Amino acid sequence: MKRIASFEVDHTVMTEGLYLSRRDGDVDTWDIRFVKPNTPPFLEMPAVHTIEHLVATYVRNSEYADHVVYFGPMGCRTGFYFLTRELDDAVVLELVRRALTFTASFDGAIPGVSEVECGNWLEHDLPKAKEYAARMCDVLKNKTTADMRYTKG
Repeated sequence: MKRIASFEVDHTVMTEGLYLSRRDGDVDTWDIRFVKPNTPPFLEMPAVHTIEHLVATYVRNSEYADHVVYFGPMGCRTGFYFLTRELDDAVVLELVRRALTFTASFDGAIPGVSEVECGNWLEHDLPKAKEYAARMCDVLKNKTTADMRYTKG
């Protein structure tokens, strides 16, 4: 089998941050890395699930909703993939910052958390999600679009 592009990235030199993973036609795949790869502790699944609900809801309700393709977790539990269409890098950086700020300060009922709306509606952790989001806000605070490229090993 052909080796997929995400396995071509040297995970031993990657740190927390927001990176452009790939461009496929008009779709950009962004790697929002909350945890340095292969460096436990990894993200806890109930908090990952909550971040998924909150960030996906935020970006799909933003002024850029028509440019959002997907937001979801990485299987390795170190971050999330964010797929966009026809958005400037600076816009993506600001949108991710805003979505994480929203998540870090969120109070109330998590959107989409009912047996009808979600396939695992009982597994959420808002306090831990807020903690992870706040930490990621700090990571991205001084980042620029120049920082959104993978470091070569």
